[in-house]
Amino acid sequence: MKKTSVDTMRIINHKQIFEGSSRSSAFKQLSSIAIFAVSIILVGCGGPQVKSQEVASALDIPRTADGKPDLSGIWQTLSTADWDLEPHQARKDAPPGLGAVVGNVIPYQPWAFEQKLKNFENRAELDPRRKYFMQGIPRANYTPEPFQIFQSDKQFTFVYEFGQTVRTIHANGTKHPEGHIDWWIGDSRGHWEGDTLVVDVTHFNDQTWFDRSGNFHSDALHVIEHYKPIGPDHIQYEAVIEDPKVFTKPWTISLVFYRHKEKDFQLLENYGFTFDYEKFYP
Repeated sequence: MKKTSVDTMRIINHKQIFEGSSRSSAFKQLSSIAIFAVSIILVGCGGPQVKSQEVASALDIPRTADGKPDLSGIWQTLSTADWDLEPHQARKDAPPGLGAVVGNVIPYQPWAFEQKLKNFENRAELDPRRKYFMQGIPRANYTPEPFQIFQSDKQFTFVYEFGQTVRTIHANGTKHPEGHIDWWIGDSRGHWEGDTLVVDVTHFNDQTWFDRSGNFHSDALHVIEHYKPIGPDHIQYEAVIEDPKVFTKPWTISLVFYRHKEKDFQLLENYGFTFDYEKFYP
């Protein structure tokens, strides 16, 4: 048997990549063709034109009176990250997905990886989302339901359709409260770095998951979010995850938010935890 790296074994054991040499070869061939085609396009376009497109994109970004990007609006991702952050095949309870983790593999400590596998096997009963608990950060941002951003010069308010969770990002220069506080969505403090909103989030409990596949964290979770507009209706989102109790090193989630443009689109009520009471209050 050929020697296989630990990270590769993790993916294989967890059925998160397509197996078989034929599939791998076909994928590599398609990738090579795609890269060659993109190279031809870039050569034909030339550097100056690409640069001018980037400048045009920056000019198209909606801005507030003080020149900062205006993130107000209703957003949603098309990613399958909520089902599984790592690359995965289709299964009975999830569509296939390429993953949203930079590098594909979450760097668990050995004991934590074993716990993750146990969570996965019992996901139907243990996933906090199925109990309609607060999603936590960053999961609330990529659950397959929309969220709305309200923006002022000193504060951002995020309202999530799932459970109508309301999150405040303080952007007034204040610091996190002292001590450790167990909050479902943590404490968020933001500032601008150029056109990117950077949000530092801490003070979490350990009751939320990252996805429906059992990826989890401890109360030592620390998240650094980046919201970067890449056009008038798109935000590049990245979240750097740190948790020394669970992971061997920081890792990053990367995906895109799309602005809803449908006429009269709005958030709807989704208080799922009330469903169990309908038999008592018909």
